[in-house]
Amino acid sequence: QVQLQESGGGLVQAGGSLRLSCAASGRTFSNYAMGWFRQGPGKEREFVAAISSSGGFTYYTASVKGRFTISRDNAKNTVYLQMNSLLPEDTAVYHCAQSDRGAASSSLNGYDYWGQGTQVTVSS
Repeated sequence: QVQLQESGGGLVQAGGSLRLSCAASGRTFSNYAMGWFRQGPGKEREFVAAISSSGGFTYYTASVKGRFTISRDNAKNTVYLQMNSLLPEDTAVYHCAQSDRGAASSSLNGYDYWGQGTQVTVSS
């Protein structure tokens, strides 16, 4: 059974940085794309970033381009989200997700396993 466990969330001031991690287990990590999504208060879950199975391709939503970086370590079965220059509007629960294929996707429907999420709160 696939399990995804996020860590690294917390409270940070605007302009600060956080690094989220997501440890995966249950199937061959290097075969599948990974994604990060977030759900803010009263909002729907939205795409943040994705990375292909090899790590060679990455995608970002426009609002985080240049501030967030997604990466993966296939030897450690872990995907990361480095978040810099954080803004109050980045406040959300951040979920990692594992795709059902190697190509990265921005669609929620492209992912079949989800973590429980980690809270990120950015104060102004």
